[in-house]
Amino acid sequence: MNANGQETAGDSASGDGAAGVTVAWAVVSTDIGPLLLAATDDGLVNVVFHATPAVRDRAVERLGSRLGTEPAEDPGSPLLAEPIRQLKAYFAGERRDFDLPLDWSLISGFNRQVLRELAAGVPFGSVVGYGDLAGRVGQPGAAQAVGMAMGANPLPVVVPCHRVVESDGGIGGFGGGLETKRQLLALEGVLPQPLF
Repeated sequence: MNANGQETAGDSASGDGAAGVTVAWAVVSTDIGPLLLAATDDGLVNVVFHATPAVRDRAVERLGSRLGTEPAEDPGSPLLAEPIRQLKAYFAGERRDFDLPLDWSLISGFNRQVLRELAAGVPFGSVVGYGDLAGRVGQPGAAQAVGMAMGANPLPVVVPCHRVVESDGGIGGFGGGLETKRQLLALEGVLPQPLF
């Protein structure tokens, strides 16, 4: 499935990591700080904010444990070439949508359902309320559960959890921090650019 929610040949339908999976990762500099990107043969599997050495090490260890393999740092990997290219274009204001195969194996159940709806149905430059997103997946009243799904998103930025806000106009929470959320929404024209 690509970031627009369309099925792709590499879409991983299983919710379990498989032994022997190839995982390549790299840290990429962006306008919101270093991001760790990790990909398998099925697609982009993880994006991690604020990828300082300590955060990076924990993320790589967690990935290895979840996917049953030793992730390899490989910034030149063909698995990462297109995700890196598209993220750079996004931050340069040259890309609005991601068209990447995604490996959903780090998330399942309701959380996966909500994130797929978010990827498919909330375009660049728009926002959706937690409750509205819950209604879109047939679970009206599950706004809090949607918030938990956003916090569990293994593919932030590409699966745009920054576009989910409070219905009363509040910005809501964000795993990457509120300033990062503000920067992403400003990049997309939803909020004014910060003055500093």
